[in-house]
Amino acid sequence: MKTFDVAIIGAGSVGLPLSYYLAKKGLKVGVIEKAPSVGRGQNRAAIGGIRATHSDPAKIKICQMSLDIFRKFEDEYGFDIDWVQGGYMYPVYDEAKEKALKDLLVTQKKYNLNIDWVSPEKIQQLAPGITADGLRGGTFSPGDGYASNLKVADAYYVMAIRAGVEFFFNEEVVSMDKEGRNITGFTTNKDEYSAGMIVNAAGADAAGLGRLVGLELPVYPDSHEAGITEPVQRFFDPMIVDIRPDFGSLNYYFYQNKEGQVVFCITPMPKIAGHDCDNTSSFLPHIIERMVTLYPRLRNLRVRRTWRGLYPMTPDGFPVVGFTNEYDNYLLNVGMCGQGFMLGPGLGVILSEIIADKTKNYDSLLEQLTLYRSFAGQEVLK
Repeated sequence: MKTFDVAIIGAGSVGLPLSYYLAKKGLKVGVIEKAPSVGRGQNRAAIGGIRATHSDPAKIKICQMSLDIFRKFEDEYGFDIDWVQGGYMYPVYDEAKEKALKDLLVTQKKYNLNIDWVSPEKIQQLAPGITADGLRGGTFSPGDGYASNLKVADAYYVMAIRAGVEFFFNEEVVSMDKEGRNITGFTTNKDEYSAGMIVNAAGADAAGLGRLVGLELPVYPDSHEAGITEPVQRFFDPMIVDIRPDFGSLNYYFYQNKEGQVVFCITPMPKIAGHDCDNTSSFLPHIIERMVTLYPRLRNLRVRRTWRGLYPMTPDGFPVVGFTNEYDNYLLNVGMCGQGFMLGPGLGVILSEIIADKTKNYDSLLEQLTLYRSFAGQEVLK
C-alpha cells in the first residue's frame, strides 16, 4: 500500500496546482490520474481565459489570487506560459444588456475590481473594425488576460515533480474504504493507497467518485466546442465576449493568443448534457456567422482545428469546495463550471494553506462554496 499525507484524485486544472503548493509546504503528496498524463481531461479543452471580474465574492477572491500568480509566473517560476494581459471586453448593442452590465458594475466595484463602462469609441479602439452599428459601449477589465492552458499544466507538473509529488497515471479509483468519519484508503485498478487527506479533484468524474463514499455531488458535465485559427499579425488584445443569445447559443467569446491565433468558444443553448466530446458539424458554421457579424475582420482567417470539452456544471454555476460533513478527511475541489483553469492556481494556494497550515482565514469563502448550500442562486455573468 502506498501512503501519503495527501492523495489528490485528478491531475488537471485544480489538482495540479494544489499538489505543487502542498508539496512546497513539506507534505508528502500523491496524485492519481486515470488518463495517461496530466491535463488530459477538461484542462486540455480550456481556451485559456483568466478573469477576476465575476459577480460572486468567492470567485472574485480566488481569481484575484490566480491572476496574481499568472502575471508573475515567468518571473517567479521560470516558465513562459504565453501570458497576455489583454483584458476582457463585453461590447453591448442593446439597452437591456447595458443596464445589466452597469448594474453588475456596482457589485464588481464593491470588491475593488478593475473594470469600467467604456464608450463605443473605446470599444472600437480596443478592437479596431468591430461592428459600430448600434454599439452602445461596454465593460472592459484591463487586468484580466489569458495564457496557454497546456503550458500551465506542463509547468505545474514539472514544478510538482521537483517538489517531490508522486504521480500515478492510468489508474482509476474503483473503491474506497471507510471507518467511522474517515476514509482509510482506496483501491485503483492497479494498486492500494492510504492518505491522511483525500482530495476529490476529478473534474467531470467528480460525481462518480463521490458515490464511492455514499455522497451525491451535484456536478453534471455538459459539452462546449471551441476552435483555433492560423496565426496572423496581432490586431486586437482583449478577450471579446458577446453575451447576446441567439437560436443556438447563449453567448460566445474569442481572443488572439500570444502566437497570433484566434481562439474561440461558444456556450450552447440548450445545454448538451453528458460526457460526449466528439466534434459536431453544426458548431463551426454557427459560431463563424456570429463572430464575423460582430467582427468582420475575422472573415479571411482559416480555422486550423476544432475540439469539444466538458464543463463540470453545478445547479447554481459555482464550484463546490471544502470538507464534507460526513468525513473528516475528504475534501472537495470540484464543479468548476468550465472555469477550473482560472480558479485552479488560486484554489491551490488557498487549500494548501487550509490543509497544511490549518488556517481559518478562508472560512467565509468555504461557506459560500459548501456542498451543503441551497444551490438556489445563479452566477450573474457566466
